[in-house]
Amino acid sequence: MTNKALIPLLVGMMLLTGVCNTLFTKYQDNQCVRNCDDPDPTKRKRFEQPVLQTAQMFVGEVGCWLIVGFMAAYEKYASRKSPAANGYEAVSTGDVEANNPEEQPLTSAPVKRRSSGPDGLLRGFGILLLALPAICDILGTTLVNAGLFMVAASIYQMTRGALVLFVGLFSVVFLHRKLHLFQWVSLIGVVVGVALVGLAGYIWPDAKAEATDILRQAADDATSADALRAVLGVVLIAGAQIFTATQFVLEEYLLERSSIDAIEVVGWEGLFGLAVTLICMLVLHLAVGRTDAGRYGMFDMVEGFRQMTEYRAVWISSLLTMVSIGGFNFFGLSVTRSVSATARSTIDSCRTLFIWIVSLGLGWESFKWLQVVGFALLVYFTFLFNGVVQPPLKFLRPDEEVEELLPEEPIEHN
Repeated sequence: MTNKALIPLLVGMMLLTGVCNTLFTKYQDNQCVRNCDDPDPTKRKRFEQPVLQTAQMFVGEVGCWLIVGFMAAYEKYASRKSPAANGYEAVSTGDVEANNPEEQPLTSAPVKRRSSGPDGLLRGFGILLLALPAICDILGTTLVNAGLFMVAASIYQMTRGALVLFVGLFSVVFLHRKLHLFQWVSLIGVVVGVALVGLAGYIWPDAKAEATDILRQAADDATSADALRAVLGVVLIAGAQIFTATQFVLEEYLLERSSIDAIEVVGWEGLFGLAVTLICMLVLHLAVGRTDAGRYGMFDMVEGFRQMTEYRAVWISSLLTMVSIGGFNFFGLSVTRSVSATARSTIDSCRTLFIWIVSLGLGWESFKWLQVVGFALLVYFTFLFNGVVQPPLKFLRPDEEVEELLPEEPIEHN
């Protein structure tokens, strides 16, 4: 159990690493990697490698094994220092206990050793089942990374709020959970909020977010092209939440039937996800990337690695993204079972708000009132769904205790 005194620090670090993860990825997307000296801005190419960014996310998740290793080494060291580990046993004396009832024995209880491995459904080769949520993570992350090219960082983060919609629906269909009327109303409200955020991006596409399209925007059809691009980005990000929700439901199903540390789940999914992503990258490079039509595109693996290694801003942001993802998983998993759903909803909303504020401060996007309305609806109905606020109307309030949809409490890995 996490020390309660450390929870504020862990929550703060979870917020910081979560915000940095999105901002570092968007910063990486904004880097010019080809024809950067061309006087025509429309011919300059930015870093657009969503598959490679998915791979770097999994590298960050694999880093969780370092934490598992440090924890195992510490427990082994602590057990060696424990007298109980060396065969010593405290002698019970009735006189001492009678005269000093609050005095503790000189020896502490034996340190609980880590289990040799997961049991239940994930025992032995069953651990390969974690490849299924890892594949969902690949699809979801690649789509949101592709969508992030097309929209501002805050719209990206807000659109991910559609996750609660699919988690709710999939929990009912596959896990046979029960949704109350106020939760169905909440899901409708979330859809409206996401739609307003997307509409804001369509009506007022950010020229700042599309720095390479300055001349194109001067043309008659530029605004329409940017608006459609923003809508496509929102659709990709919202659609990606289907895979993320599937990942959550699969993890819930597996964790209910097995005993395994959450940090190890992230580590295993990182290993499986990285292996599958690298294989897919190789296949897509051979099938598409090395063709004339696919050269210099997102499936050209050689070009992607060249861009990542030759441009300092790109590889530094890659390293920072990996570290932030590893940190977000560690700090998130450290607090997710120590705080309520109320706190987790508030933390995620604060994450979105901070990303928005920083993006405005950096000039990556412009302020839109319609986006404010959409964000407000997203926050309110997410809070309502999670029980942070009470339903405003009496007939919406349930007469029985609300069942938690995902008791194992999986968290977003990025």
